Amino acid sequence: MNVIWQPKALKHLKKIGDRSAQERILAATRGLAAFPNCPNIKSLTNHEYTHRLRVGNWRVLFNVFEEVSILSIEEVKKRDEQTY
Repeated sequence: MNVIWQPKALKHLKKIGDRSAQERILAATRGLAAFPNCPNIKSLTNHEYTHRLRVGNWRVLFNVFEEVSILSIEEVKKRDEQTY
């Protein structure tokens, strides 16, 4: 399966300050070519994107139709006492 990076996702990747985090995300997204046989992937419901890939504190959001289209990369914020 082809993996296509959208310009918005590439911008998000470049904005990540930690070089090792960038490399981990790139390594994990290379595995998307073997979709659906990839670890840490979850199908999303009632969401703008169809799937997400978990890489540490980062989430790679993508759509899968005939090919994998990576659309966004977001950082997960830690929860604290005031979250609940």
